[in-house]
Amino acid sequence: MKSVRKLAVFLKPYRRWMVLAPLLMMLEVAMDLLQPWLIERIVDEGIAQLDIALVVRTGLLMIGLALVGAVGGTTNGIFAAKASQGFGADLREALFRKVQTLSFANLDELETGQLVTRLTNDVTQVQTALHQLIRIFVRAPLLLIGSLVMVVLTTPQLMSLPLVLLVVVLIGVLLIINKAYPLYSVVQEKLDALNTVMQENLAGVRVVKAFVRGHHEKQRFGAANEDLMDQTIRVARVIAVTMPFVMLAMNVGLAAVIWSGGIQVAAGGMQTGEIISFANYLMRTLMSLMIVSMIVLQISRAEASAQRIAEVLDAEPSVQNKPKALRDRQFQGCVAFENVRFSYDSNGGDPVLKDVDFVAGPGQTVALLGTTGAGKSSLVHLIPRFYDVTAGRVTLDGVDVRDVAKDTLRRNIGIALQETVLFSGTIRDNIRYGRPDASDEEVVAAAKAAQAHDFIMSFPEGYDTVLGQRGVNLSGGQKQRIAIARALLLQPAVLILDDSTSSVDVETETKIQAALEDLMRDRTSFIIAQRISTVLTADKILVLDDGQIAAEGTHTELMASSPIYREIYESQLGNGAMAHG
Repeated sequence: MKSVRKLAVFLKPYRRWMVLAPLLMMLEVAMDLLQPWLIERIVDEGIAQLDIALVVRTGLLMIGLALVGAVGGTTNGIFAAKASQGFGADLREALFRKVQTLSFANLDELETGQLVTRLTNDVTQVQTALHQLIRIFVRAPLLLIGSLVMVVLTTPQLMSLPLVLLVVVLIGVLLIINKAYPLYSVVQEKLDALNTVMQENLAGVRVVKAFVRGHHEKQRFGAANEDLMDQTIRVARVIAVTMPFVMLAMNVGLAAVIWSGGIQVAAGGMQTGEIISFANYLMRTLMSLMIVSMIVLQISRAEASAQRIAEVLDAEPSVQNKPKALRDRQFQGCVAFENVRFSYDSNGGDPVLKDVDFVAGPGQTVALLGTTGAGKSSLVHLIPRFYDVTAGRVTLDGVDVRDVAKDTLRRNIGIALQETVLFSGTIRDNIRYGRPDASDEEVVAAAKAAQAHDFIMSFPEGYDTVLGQRGVNLSGGQKQRIAIARALLLQPAVLILDDSTSSVDVETETKIQAALEDLMRDRTSFIIAQRISTVLTADKILVLDDGQIAAEGTHTELMASSPIYREIYESQLGNGAMAHG
């Protein structure tokens, strides 16, 4: 229950409802507990003595008490809904805000499918448990205790029977809960796996169709779905014992009441109404215990979900601001890597980058070349602190980037990532995503520089064209150009284009480069490209091989000094292009 208690802080705004709801439930329970006693009065005093007036008066009183109880129960339900729904909404919002603070390393560990499950199903489990806790879990114990008290007051000679039954049922329920609890964690993990498969399939549905892998994806989803079903059935099989077990105890108890009570009535030691009243209280006692056991099982599942929620809330971003980090500073864009080593494994696994040293001055264009896995993207991700270096340091204008507040640092860096991500909304909103206050003129200027203006204006709605999810109604090249415009609009000191023109034709790419030369005249640009034609005019070309800088220089210098660069050049442009080198 530790994790559930940890989430209790989200209940503070709803304390009023949390207090009033149980009080109103106490009113409903009190009214319910009086009913069997009034029935006893009708049987033993009204019917036995043929007192019709007493029967009518007591009957009307029962109706009145039932109405009062109904008002209490209804109001309790309203307050319980307010508290639980508000709690759930606040918890989801806190989880979402937390995810926004997490670093790339944290998000690498917490997969998208897991986060979706935790933001939806896990929160729903905890929210449902809270609602039942306020409503049913308050009612059931009060009814149980109240029934036992009424038994003592009305038929103390039969008190031993409900106590024995309570002990037997309680032991059985505790054994069931102990077996079911660990299974709930596995259910949520299986749900994670299902959501991951579904999220991957929906995101990559075009690839699935292009490679005719629909059957394979159906099998993947089917396997994950079956795993979830099997585990859920396993839990249900354990829980299924609860109801028959409690009903067995209840029926045995009822038979015992009728048998022993009948003997006492025949002997004149008890009245018929007392037996009816006692049977009612016994039923209420055992039903209350059964309800409590079911709620405890729900809370057990909620505890498993609460642990998973707490895991996200307690996650510490691997990249954090220092207490006195620099803020509100404009940089010129001089980037330096000083003996940088980097590994994605925080425990010191094989480094992705090893002893990287170079300087990129303001106004310079630095191109990164290398085979897949050479470390190009990893290198540029260290500049905006998506990850922190393992050793060495990265500086911006001589300041270690770890000494700069993350938001300040990233406002000085524009980046178009390798995977183009656009959001639902208009093209205008996507371009000014990083600067919501940018004017329309600035948006158009950035789009023109990214060679996006013409195709945008070809749409009937122009910049107000609404994009589908992930920009589905645009081509790959169009999405990349909008992503470049979004980065340019920041007017950054450092611009990073991570293979962001791979879907653009050579002519358009040349125009983008020409526009960048003017826009980034006093700024630093990093360009990762697969096409060597993209990097020919760069001020500095870094050739990466196995996480190290294998060669550094201009195109002319590298053609003369670097076999690796020469091999890449010749493989793409052919020997006939040597004369142009």
